[in-house]
Amino acid sequence: MARKKGDEEMDVMTEEDNSSEPRVYELAFHLDPELSESDAKKAYDALKEVVTSKGALVAEGEPEKIQLAYTVSRSENAGRRDFDSSYFSWIAYETDGEGHEAVAEAARNEKRIFRFLDIRTTKDSAKHSAEMRELREKAPEKPPEEAVSDTELNAAIEEATV
Repeated sequence: MARKKGDEEMDVMTEEDNSSEPRVYELAFHLDPELSESDAKKAYDALKEVVTSKGALVAEGEPEKIQLAYTVSRSENAGRRDFDSSYFSWIAYETDGEGHEAVAEAARNEKRIFRFLDIRTTKDSAKHSAEMRELREKAPEKPPEEAVSDTELNAAIEEATV
């Protein structure tokens, strides 16, 4: 069953999700970029607390300010609001259907989240995501590319065509 909030689909649940058998889920979400870093962390911690009260934490990615690939618009009381960046975070957790619904409901009700996705996954996939994030954080930054003037570029093109 799909649940809608405003005109955006917030999550999709299947009948299987009401199972009493524990499953692994990954909740990925975007927090309002206008929050301070500490407020974004507080929102993340509040959601993490719901997760740990309803199941077991498998892996996590704390809030990180990112530029979005495209603008996300959201209807709010005062009209529409556009987001070009966010604090992105994710939490992988293991719980039963009732716990999963409680976590999804907490994400739906968190006003500082403007977009989220909650999917079924595996422990291995979740742990791999955490490992990849650690590697990305440890990787050296790319050196800035040297700027080439139009004159140099034109001369190089002219030389290549001769």
